[in-house]
Amino acid sequence: MPFGLLGKKLSHSYSPFLHRCITGGAYEYELFEKEENEVADFVQSNVYDGMNVTIPYKKTVLPYMTRLTPEAERIGAVNTVTRLPGGGLLGDNTDYFGFCCLLKRAEMNVTGKKVLVLGSGGAAQTAITVFRDKKAKEVVVVSRNGENNYHNLHLHRDAEFIINATPVGMFPNNGVAPLSVADFPQCQGVADMIYNPSVTELLRQAKQQGCKTVNGLPMLCAQAFRSAERFLRQKLDESLIEKAIADTERSMKNLVLIGMPGCGKSTVASLLSKRLQRQVIDTDTEIEHKLGRDIPSVFAEKGEAFFRETEAEVCKEVGKRSQTVIATGGGAVLRKENIHALKQNATVVFLEKPLEALATQNRPLSQNGNLEKLYQERLPIYKEACDFSVEVSENADETVERILEVLP
Repeated sequence: MPFGLLGKKLSHSYSPFLHRCITGGAYEYELFEKEENEVADFVQSNVYDGMNVTIPYKKTVLPYMTRLTPEAERIGAVNTVTRLPGGGLLGDNTDYFGFCCLLKRAEMNVTGKKVLVLGSGGAAQTAITVFRDKKAKEVVVVSRNGENNYHNLHLHRDAEFIINATPVGMFPNNGVAPLSVADFPQCQGVADMIYNPSVTELLRQAKQQGCKTVNGLPMLCAQAFRSAERFLRQKLDESLIEKAIADTERSMKNLVLIGMPGCGKSTVASLLSKRLQRQVIDTDTEIEHKLGRDIPSVFAEKGEAFFRETEAEVCKEVGKRSQTVIATGGGAVLRKENIHALKQNATVVFLEKPLEALATQNRPLSQNGNLEKLYQERLPIYKEACDFSVEVSENADETVERILEVLP
C-alpha cells in the first residue's frame, strides 16, 4: 500500500518531490485529493500505509485517530498518520519539528524575547506551541478581529521577532506584506511560513532593516523528513533536510539573466531553457506582445518613460513565476522595484561582455552614440543586482556551461 498526502487541492504540492528526495524513492507516495464528505471513509480505509495531511483537513482527521502524539494533542491538529502495530491510527504533528528546525537554521533564539505571531490558524498554533516551549517572554497573537489586531500593532512596537503564519504575500498575490517591519525598531528576526515566493515582501523589508530572515521552506522540508522517519520506522540522517532544501530551491527558483543590450541574453536564455527543460521568457518579447509593436517603435512613438512603465509591469508579472528562465532587457535593473520583483524567486546572473563586442542593431539606446556612458552607468547596478556574474564567450554554448557551473 502507498503512502501519500491527503488534502483538497494538491496539484501544486511539493510533497512527492520531497519524499523522493529524502528517501531516494524508498516508497510510493501519492496525492489523495478528497472532498470533505469523503475524508472520514478514506481515513478509516485500508488503502494506504500512512499519510500526511494538509489544509483543510488537519483538524478533520482528529476524531479518527486512536492515539495522538503530545505535539499533535497540544497543537490540536494532525499532519502525519501512521498505523499502530496492534491496529488503529497514530496522529502526529511533524510541523512542530519542522518549525523548530526553521528557527535553528535561521539562528533565531526566542528565549526571553517578545514574539509577534501573525495569524490564528493551524500554522500559527504550531508556532505558538514552539515559542512557549522555548520560553519566549511574551507571545502576542495578531488576528484580523482579535484583541490584538492590525489596527493596534503600535502597542507591540517592542516586538523582537515576527512570524507570519498567514497567506498574505503568497503566490500569486506577491508584493504585499501584512505589516511594515520598519514600525518595529527592536525587531531582530522575521520568519515567513510562505515559501513561494522565496523572498516575500515582508522578508524583503526585514532584510533591508538588517533582521535575520527565513522563509517556510526549511519547515516544509524538515516536517517531510520527520514524516519519512515515521513512515519508514527508522532514524534518518538529518543532513537529508539540507539536501531537500537545496534540491527544492534549485527546482523552484527562476534563472534571471541581466546585462547590457546586445550581450546575448536572449540567445543564452533559449539554450538554458533546453538544457534545464524549463520555460523561457524574454521580457522585451513580452512587452512587444503587450503593446503590439516592436521595441524601436515603442521608443520612437511613446518614448523611454512609457517603455519603462510597461517594462515594470512585465517584470512584476514574470517575477512571480517559478522554474523559468527569464531574459531581461538591458535597462530592466534601472528601477529597484524591478530588481525586487525579479529576485523574489530567482538566481540572477549578470552576463558580462566587453563594450566593443556588444551588438547594437535594433537597440535604440545603444545606437544613440552614448554606449560607453550607458555601460559605465549600468555596470555597478548589474553587479549589485546579480548573485553571480559570468563572462560571455563568443560561443553561446560555452556561456551556458559557465552559468551552469556557478549555479548552486
